[in-house]
Amino acid sequence: MSRLLITTAFISLDGVVEAPGGEPGHRSSGWTFKDIAEDSESYEMKGAEQDEATAMLLGRVSYQAFAPVWPGMDFFAGYNAMPKYVVSTTLTEGDLVDDWGETTLLRSLDDVAALKETEGGPIIVHGSATLNRNLSDAGLIDRYHLLVFPVLLGAGKRLFSETDKDKQMLTLVDSRTYSNGLQKQVFDVVR
Repeated sequence: MSRLLITTAFISLDGVVEAPGGEPGHRSSGWTFKDIAEDSESYEMKGAEQDEATAMLLGRVSYQAFAPVWPGMDFFAGYNAMPKYVVSTTLTEGDLVDDWGETTLLRSLDDVAALKETEGGPIIVHGSATLNRNLSDAGLIDRYHLLVFPVLLGAGKRLFSETDKDKQMLTLVDSRTYSNGLQKQVFDVVR
């Protein structure tokens, strides 16, 4: 039985996942924290993900954004302790930070498919819009954990590709609407 590959994303209603936490380059950078009322329950999924996941998978851009910041954040203690895998054809071992635990470079989607066949629990994918689109197109994602924000952002990197491919059915396995309008949506990919 292969390991579950879970994509987790803060996503706008129109599918944008770019710059939710304030990353530079998007005109609405930090959109997850602006104009949305506080509701700590709406982020409960993030704690549960740290308890469930046994490894983290990232693309190069997200790795380079998270690696300088996450190791020092107590909120991410679970993620910081687990092994990390970075899909990149350009990074070298020398580009990896040395204070974020075990990190392995993967060079292709075939390497990701092989990782899924190893022993261990669920692998979670954070950020990594380009990687997510490629993983989805290759049929490697098993579950989506989406926290949908009630905002339309227009332009920006999207979670789902525009590749002309066969229909992919999903099964809603968990959902919740919070007082601030955020919606948790958990979907399993139907095989």
